[in-house]
Amino acid sequence: METMEIRVVQDWHEALNHGDIERLVALSADDVEVGGPRGTSRGAGVLRDWFARAGIRLEPRQVFQREENVVVEQLADWRESETNRIVGQQVVATLFVVRDGRIARVIRYVDVDAALADMEK
Repeated sequence: METMEIRVVQDWHEALNHGDIERLVALSADDVEVGGPRGTSRGAGVLRDWFARAGIRLEPRQVFQREENVVVEQLADWRESETNRIVGQQVVATLFVVRDGRIARVIRYVDVDAALADMEK
């Protein structure tokens, strides 16, 4: 059964993968926490900056949910901005926290186990 939280996360992936930054920001809280291997920061401006430089496409695979927390295993493609050619690819996992119908936290991990461990906190 698809929950509201999972639908918001699916919509977020669609916006990211279609290059729709305005929709991505609208689906995220104003003070969204964005993080990954290089640390975390907050705000729509941080999300916009990440989107502009990441060159990433995330294909969802497995989804795990516990209350407002959604972990998604993803195939990540990093692409050159000029050619859209894939320059790197790996399986990653992202923890999303959905509050009031918007993404409040999006943190990328190296694998599902690490993301699920953070979800348990």
